[in-house]
Amino acid sequence: MTETPAPHLPDPDATLLTAAASGDATTVELAIRAGADVEVRDSHERTALLLAVAGDHVDVAKALVAAGADPDALDDRHDTPWLVTGVTGSVAMLEALLPADPDLTIRNRFGGVSVIPASERGHVDYVRRVVQTGIDVDHVNDLGWTALLEAVILGDGGSRHQEIVRILLAAGADRSIADHDGVTALDHARSRGFTALAEILEG
Repeated sequence: MTETPAPHLPDPDATLLTAAASGDATTVELAIRAGADVEVRDSHERTALLLAVAGDHVDVAKALVAAGADPDALDDRHDTPWLVTGVTGSVAMLEALLPADPDLTIRNRFGGVSVIPASERGHVDYVRRVVQTGIDVDHVNDLGWTALLEAVILGDGGSRHQEIVRILLAAGADRSIADHDGVTALDHARSRGFTALAEILEG
């Protein structure tokens, strides 16, 4: 039995980046077989894996992870594939990247880890899953905010952010951590009139 010859592509690297961004898993695999560098960067230093994560192209990400793509590769905005999962809130993408052993301590340009933007944006299912990975739920970003603080300060006080606060507290988040001005999550909830959030934090 003979091996299938590698496909010929004029520019495997460019093909890989384009296919990853568009979600074309078949062409991604062809480009890899044709010798594309899985760590090739675009003009913004984004790898194919980061482009796939940003577009929530899970099949593409799985193919790239299987080919050894780095979940911690930083772009020119100090994002990584793993960090972007916290922005998109995609649990399926989180699961696709975990086999690549991402560094849960890498910080984004605001000094935060992935649970912080996810908490701010109300990504309930993502927060529920990511707190099970061993990520530091009490990590403090450059603004002086934890995931708990960010959920209150930048959230809308509604049901999604209430659930996130419950999840974070159940995961051991320290409700006593205050921001740079000495204001706690409970203080912020009260000052914003987020009665339900305040009741959860008081409990």
